[in-house]
Amino acid sequence: MENGTKGKLTVSSSLQVEQPLAPSKLWKIIVVASIAAGVQFGWALQLSLLTPYVQLLGIPHRFASFIWLCGPISGMIVQPVVGYYSDNCSSRFGRRRPFIAAGAALVTIAVFLIGFAADLGHASGDPLGKGSKPRAIAVFVVGFWILDVANNMLQGPCRALLADLSGGKSGRMRTANAFFSFFMAVGNILGYAAGSYSHLFKVFPFSKTNACDIYCANLKSCFFIAIFLLLSLTTIALTLVRENELPEKEEQEIDEKLAGAGKSKVPFFGEIFGALKDLPRPMWILLLVTCLNWIAWFPFFLYDTDWMAKEVFGGQVGDARLYDLGVRAGALGLLLQSVVLGFMSLGVEFLGKKIGGAKRLWGILNFVLAICLALTILITKMAEKSRQHDATGTLMGPTPGVKIGALLLFAALGIPLAVTFSIPFALASIFSSNAGSGQGLSLGVLNLAIVVPQMLVSLVGGPWDDLFGGGNLPGFVVGAVAAAASGVLALTMLPSPPADAKPAVAMGGFH
Repeated sequence: MENGTKGKLTVSSSLQVEQPLAPSKLWKIIVVASIAAGVQFGWALQLSLLTPYVQLLGIPHRFASFIWLCGPISGMIVQPVVGYYSDNCSSRFGRRRPFIAAGAALVTIAVFLIGFAADLGHASGDPLGKGSKPRAIAVFVVGFWILDVANNMLQGPCRALLADLSGGKSGRMRTANAFFSFFMAVGNILGYAAGSYSHLFKVFPFSKTNACDIYCANLKSCFFIAIFLLLSLTTIALTLVRENELPEKEEQEIDEKLAGAGKSKVPFFGEIFGALKDLPRPMWILLLVTCLNWIAWFPFFLYDTDWMAKEVFGGQVGDARLYDLGVRAGALGLLLQSVVLGFMSLGVEFLGKKIGGAKRLWGILNFVLAICLALTILITKMAEKSRQHDATGTLMGPTPGVKIGALLLFAALGIPLAVTFSIPFALASIFSSNAGSGQGLSLGVLNLAIVVPQMLVSLVGGPWDDLFGGGNLPGFVVGAVAAAASGVLALTMLPSPPADAKPAVAMGGFH
């Protein structure tokens, strides 16, 4: 061990856990973490259905990734701003709860706009049938932008509230983030199950209209369920869980900060620049590893079902048969991935201790991610080689072996995904606690390492794929290289979290 000085942390070689959480604390953490199921249900619909949907609205593949720019841009601004203000909020309803409630309300509005984009576009003058629908695209983009703003308003304060409820103990933070990751898996399972079911619109028969075909009606029906689930879970959590009361000294510090904020139009930017300026070395390394990790993940998140529909099934956009079957199969693969993610989330702490630490587990599983992304090339080549036509010359779907291989690949990716959804956030909470900084702002800074790669991939992903023929494999190859680089840095440079029992640190800070 090395003694802590300002900006440095005492580092432990393995994960260590303090006394178990009392039931009175544990149930609060579980209830708050359950909000992730509602948020992720909507995200699952986005990731599995929306990239094919925007192409059906008339946006070509090379530009489809540009639509996703709104998410990273809003996240880069909203997450740290909300983190800062939630750290310093003095509302009688609590620091985090007002932001969580506002985020849930905005999600409802956004989901309505996305689900009814085709109907609103047609009512405004878009033609029926195939072809570009500019008004529907405009409504969709506005709804998508609001949705990403709302998700950032929800997830940041939720994770910060979990850190507050954990009382600054790193083992408890890892447990809280593991529950958060588990409920994200639950939301994924429900969302991908809904997305893979092609007759859900029959539950809501009014969803199918002249402007909204069966695919669109299924998407709309899924979003109805998403609204109900999120509002129910958020209401339960905000009703049952009260935030811990702040010590008098911390309340006074917040009052002083807010009083000083009145002299500045945008007090946040001073805080975020100060956070980056005074960032301790472990946090800088964490940001770099996280950045590479998301360069690896985001191409697959954008085009996973599109890859299944095009490269594996051999379909084309607008093909109501093979392409749609491929999208549904991709949603099934994402469902399997979420099942693995759920079980893996509950085992992250155990595996970390067995393997020798959080950073070692993250590093190893980044190499697993790299291998899986590289295997998309093999599966694609096998699918192309085994293409078959029926007696009428119509192209048939992939052979059972190819389809099973693709589904197993989706499932295997749930293992590294569980670590991506838990360990970086837990480490950020631990490092920031030991540096004396606010949880909301620190997680907002970490979010920059997530959204900046997303912006990069959104800008260059489509044109990069188009440069090599318009498929999805070029982006996946870049992702594999980034995942391997992330694994190397995690194993060689990222510090292990400090021991909970004796965090010998000097209280520096981001601020």
